[in-house]
Amino acid sequence: MGLWTVLQGFLLIANAFAILNEDRFLTPRRWSFADVGGAHGANTFKGQIIGLIYAAQYMRLPLILLNGITIVVKFVSF
Repeated sequence: MGLWTVLQGFLLIANAFAILNEDRFLTPRRWSFADVGGAHGANTFKGQIIGLIYAAQYMRLPLILLNGITIVVKFVSF
């Protein structure tokens, strides 16, 4: 397993976080910013994961570009 494969795996995980819908998936399971709340809630493991999910959702445009680059590289290397 090379570095390229690991980077593709991280890209797939970032894509999975980016497509999570807050209303249908996160809020019913109490995984929203409102449920973490407080100054110390963001420092917990759950708060860090929720922050990562929201960061991936915020960075959708760079994810689209990285997906496009990955697709082009896969086509060229094939």
